[in-house]
Amino acid sequence: MAHPPLEGRSRTLVTLALSLATFMQVLDTTIANVAIPTISGDLGASTSQGTWVITSFGVANAIAVPITGWLAKRLGEVRLFMIATIGFVLASLLCGIAPSLELLILFRVLQGALAGPMIPLSQSLLLQSYPPDKRAIAMALWTMTIIVAPIFGPILGGWLSDNWHWSWIFFINVPVGVVAMLLTWRELRHRETTILQLPIDKVGLTLLVLGVGCLQMMLDRGKELDWFHSGEIVLYGVVAALSLSYLVVWELTDKHPVIDLSLFKDRNFSVGVVSVSLSFMLYFGAIVLMPLLMQTQLGYTATEAGLATAPIGILPVLLSPLIGKNAHRLDMRVVVTISLLMFAFCFWWRFETFNPDMTFADMAWPQFVQGIAIAGFFMPLTTITLSNMKPQQLASASSLSNFLRTLAGSIGASLFTWQWEHREAVHHVQFTDRISQYDEGTRQTLANMQQLGMSAEQAAGVIARDVTRQGMFIGANEIFWLCAILFVIVTGLVWFSRPPKPGAAAAPVVDAGH
Repeated sequence: MAHPPLEGRSRTLVTLALSLATFMQVLDTTIANVAIPTISGDLGASTSQGTWVITSFGVANAIAVPITGWLAKRLGEVRLFMIATIGFVLASLLCGIAPSLELLILFRVLQGALAGPMIPLSQSLLLQSYPPDKRAIAMALWTMTIIVAPIFGPILGGWLSDNWHWSWIFFINVPVGVVAMLLTWRELRHRETTILQLPIDKVGLTLLVLGVGCLQMMLDRGKELDWFHSGEIVLYGVVAALSLSYLVVWELTDKHPVIDLSLFKDRNFSVGVVSVSLSFMLYFGAIVLMPLLMQTQLGYTATEAGLATAPIGILPVLLSPLIGKNAHRLDMRVVVTISLLMFAFCFWWRFETFNPDMTFADMAWPQFVQGIAIAGFFMPLTTITLSNMKPQQLASASSLSNFLRTLAGSIGASLFTWQWEHREAVHHVQFTDRISQYDEGTRQTLANMQQLGMSAEQAAGVIARDVTRQGMFIGANEIFWLCAILFVIVTGLVWFSRPPKPGAAAAPVVDAGH
């Protein structure tokens, strides 16, 4: 049953409640990034293990997205949103009190799964609350929350970690979530959507969880266990390969697939999904890597790292409304091309300037300029991806696109941290091969340091730390260089799509995941 639009105060309160819930969910994808070194140190884990706090959330979130539509029809959109919000708040509380990394990761998986329905449902419920002629305004307000959240996430996460305790990056969700939950219940409990008893693809869902879960475990644990020299990693790889292969076969024949792979028959959908997934993998991997680089190699506090990364959200706040207002006049392929080339430029900029002597401004300026790329990335690519979808296909298409994008982000975080450590090890060996007591330069350096009052052991330790630091920066720069090249390649891929027809609906806006 369709409900009439809300009016006045009720509509304002619903907008506030749904925006708060959206803000809280998007904030949680970025707030932990700058706190990883602090969390790792406090829980006795390595920095690379600490990144599981990010990837576990992302994978669980990705898996939950495709089944949101089915759950919403079985439970009702309002009820499911309430369950997800309450569960998210409780999971946040558990994350904050987790005494070990293992339990924190478990609670982050729970938090990510419960967060899955929140973005699409907040959008759907908001649109139902506005009359058709005011839905563009509603979506503009909703979009601003997902653009602004990544600005505050790193700063807030850094400040809380430095001045209070990392637990507060999770505790802060409790009051926000409670307010959102109470307001939603007060205003929407009498506006439940129609409930339908639809079947679910149990086999497909099981294969999806097994395949994606084992794939991420392989990526996260592989760098710790020397990859396929470990029987555990081989097992994860085999299970992931078999599950995902059989999932493709199964979903192509099932009447109610959890993932509708037939959507890939449309050229624009295929090009859009591949482009957004590859680009987001590179973008999100860098978002995880840079705070680690700043804190472990430049001595930044978590707050300083947050302030250095936050400028990425400034320009999207200004440019996104302009792009949205003029979308009907623009060829979205041109907008995306400019965005991807700007991504490539910013990564090349980092490759040229990142070194142990860089300043705060050297870190912050590429982040600020990259905001141009963010503004022209998510909405235009979503428009291309969904431009040829029929109305009954939009929900499935949007869910599948979001699932693959979110999964790609988690894979990017794992690959970037692994490659960073791997390249550092390679360069460490190359540097140490040149350092020898028989080398005149080495002997002279050690002698100079000893003249300054260092013992032979202290001097050797300083050289070893410098070698590691140089290796870390060179490794990061190699990753930035590769990202710049890959963004240029993706730019070419976008032009295999056809220009979206005038008036093609930009379907549900995706969160920037930042």
